[in-house]
Amino acid sequence: MLLTRVITALCLLLLILPILFLAPPAGLAGLLGVIVLLAGWEFGRLIGLRGPWPYVYALACLIATIAWHDLPLRHATTWLLEAAVVCWVVAVVLLARGVRSATPAFTALGAVLGLVMLPAFAHATMILRGAGIGVLLTAAVLVWAADIGAYFTGKAIGRRKLAPGISPGKSWEGAIGGWVLALVIGLALAATHAFAPTWFSAMGDRGGLGFVAALTTLLVAASVVGDLFESLLKRQVGKKDSSRLLPGHGGVLDRIDALLPVFPLAALMLIFL
Repeated sequence: MLLTRVITALCLLLLILPILFLAPPAGLAGLLGVIVLLAGWEFGRLIGLRGPWPYVYALACLIATIAWHDLPLRHATTWLLEAAVVCWVVAVVLLARGVRSATPAFTALGAVLGLVMLPAFAHATMILRGAGIGVLLTAAVLVWAADIGAYFTGKAIGRRKLAPGISPGKSWEGAIGGWVLALVIGLALAATHAFAPTWFSAMGDRGGLGFVAALTTLLVAASVVGDLFESLLKRQVGKKDSSRLLPGHGGVLDRIDALLPVFPLAALMLIFL
């Protein structure tokens, strides 16, 4: 199992890193189109679509992503990112409701959420990359640091469950440990301007280290919401992974769930600040 995970991860890195560092924007846009298509298929299955409908839904997500890019309105992308924030607030409400059987009403609501969340993630990624490869990567590093910190802290001292009905393995101690690690990395990058421009240095230049700490805390909280929301969707339809597209890793959504709410927020902060 570990060997499978490593091989899959290496293959993904060999595909993604050249596109991030060397390809023109169209190359990254093409990669994001594939990600949206695959994630849309998985999302459709998790909200209760059956038969050919997950494939139809995946295509709808891709068309929505392209359509938002082609809209002639000046602030269309900003509106999309703002709509995504609203959708993630709805996701928090659904998390508070807890795990229930997927009803037709939930499927309809989930379909609307995904048609905003996935295109917003793709457009936010392009905005962050446009600000610099360091900006995009450090926004992702924030999520990965929070995840790694949460895992090891939770394993070591985790006692109080964060959301036992949705994700029994997560603890409050783990969440705090992940937040601390992300905060340390973010403040260090903002203070030293190492690898600048980074997302943290950009925020630090605008508001100082206290500002960076506050925004990092918000994004870490958003990453937890993204992770828990996908867990909620999987539990409601009785699935362990979003799919088996990535051997040893589950599905595409399993890899990007925490990034889905974080990237639109991070991009909005760049736009407005």
